[in-house]
Amino acid sequence: MSSLDVAHFKEVLGHFVTGVVVVTAIGPDGPAGFTCQTFGSLSLDPALVSFAANRAGHSWPVVHASGVVAISVLESDQEVVARVFAASGTNKFDGIGWTPSPNGAPYLDGALAHIDGRIVDVNAYGDHDIAVVAVEHCISHPGGPLLYYRGGFTVFD
Repeated sequence: MSSLDVAHFKEVLGHFVTGVVVVTAIGPDGPAGFTCQTFGSLSLDPALVSFAANRAGHSWPVVHASGVVAISVLESDQEVVARVFAASGTNKFDGIGWTPSPNGAPYLDGALAHIDGRIVDVNAYGDHDIAVVAVEHCISHPGGPLLYYRGGFTVFD
């Protein structure tokens, strides 16, 4: 067991700015999704991205089981969307517009970019799973990103 103080660890890691995405899929009971700031490009050839999902989350098992995901890179004015998809126990899609990606997973309306593909690998590390997605479609739109920094949302000045 590490003697590292978790609160201090989180504070230090908070100095790294990340973008904010929502990972979505269609499950047996409809759409599911969660906010994620641990997302990134993994490979250009083949085109792969990765994200981390909290294994204790309610949406991740639905997304994982679907095998097909859409990732919406949130636009600077979508903090409310980020907060909605970060909450548990609510209908996250209530009042949130979306359209099906080419693979059927939800692309959230107003996002800065959309990526979709198939989950090709998942490995457990600590309290999270790292998922690798083979990208099949992607599109970008004009605008600026929503950022996460020091425990809160922010945008470029």
